[in-house]
Amino acid sequence: MSLAELVITSVMVEGRSKSEVARDYKISRYWVQQLLKRYKTEGEAAFTPRSRRPHTSPQAISLELEDQIIRLRKRLSKKGLDAGAETIRAHLATAGVARLPAVSTIWRVLARRGFITPQPNKRPKSAGTRFCADLPNERWQADVTHWRLADGTSVEIHNLLDDHSRLALRSKARITTTGPDVLADFRAAFRRHGIPRSVLTDNGAIYTGKPRRGGRVAIEIELDLLGVRLHHSRPYHPQTQGKVERFHQTMKKWLAAQPPARTIVLLQRQLDRFVRYYNTVRPHRALDRHTPAQAYTARTKATPAKPSIGVHHRVRRDKVDTGGVITIRYDSQLRHIGLGRQHAGTRVLALIADRYIRIVNAQTGQLLRELTLDPTRDYQPRNRTPGPRKTRP
Repeated sequence: MSLAELVITSVMVEGRSKSEVARDYKISRYWVQQLLKRYKTEGEAAFTPRSRRPHTSPQAISLELEDQIIRLRKRLSKKGLDAGAETIRAHLATAGVARLPAVSTIWRVLARRGFITPQPNKRPKSAGTRFCADLPNERWQADVTHWRLADGTSVEIHNLLDDHSRLALRSKARITTTGPDVLADFRAAFRRHGIPRSVLTDNGAIYTGKPRRGGRVAIEIELDLLGVRLHHSRPYHPQTQGKVERFHQTMKKWLAAQPPARTIVLLQRQLDRFVRYYNTVRPHRALDRHTPAQAYTARTKATPAKPSIGVHHRVRRDKVDTGGVITIRYDSQLRHIGLGRQHAGTRVLALIADRYIRIVNAQTGQLLRELTLDPTRDYQPRNRTPGPRKTRP
């Protein structure tokens, strides 16, 4: 039995006065009068408790603002941009809305209008450990991702990202990204943003030669000379480079909403437009809704340690091919070193100290050749006098 039914029964059946009933049940006499009036009008429906929710709320946002929120959601989604509640609120602030709604209010508007699909519960952010550089240029992340042109041609996009501010330092599209291409991208980023303290990449052949018999590629040599520490993620563990991986996802979502590029040049123009928007317009959730450009310029830039010019040592085991040549990787390119056909099939050891190389017979220890590698040449000749080979009489 509800309190309303109890009050109405006490007055109508027992014949008690309204003041007495109000005093016994600790309610106002006015409410007793309202219940009796409702009972005479509606009958037993007056026994059912009614919501006390007000018909109107002075804090509710207007229908015009709701429509503006929906228009922003549609426009951002159509362009392949982030269209979450926090981003929409940031755009409303930029548009000069005097009374900004809360993020939760925008979320409820989107849910009520059917723009949010319920998702299964996710692990809370506190369940993981976040790693973030304290200063701009303290750590750069680099990685390559794949995309397709309008005719289905597969291309590669090389992205460089600042770990602290998420600033997109460079985004370059090519059919295939090689070691010299990586070096060119980093040098372009150096000229514009300065030299970082460290760089984080995966173990791709364009970034390191360690998994491939200990050689060094171009970017390893360059960073070593500049005093920049080069770190590599654990194999098959892309979470280490989570920021640049997440940038790939944001970039591809935007590209998918654009007309498919027919050529590399057109794709590069799209990437340049996206980078400008991403760096200077798009508010970033991880940056307290600031843009990457604002976060990058807000603090002092980190600088590298003293240049490291130490000698790179390694020992390479090889077998002389039928042409009397062995190969050594230097500066992201294979260099061919001639030893002579008479040594074909011989097992050799290459004792390498940067460009100074000694090649000896692996079994006898005999020195077969000593040279200083010329990085401007692919084939390292034996410096023999040209002309026909002399024959014995």
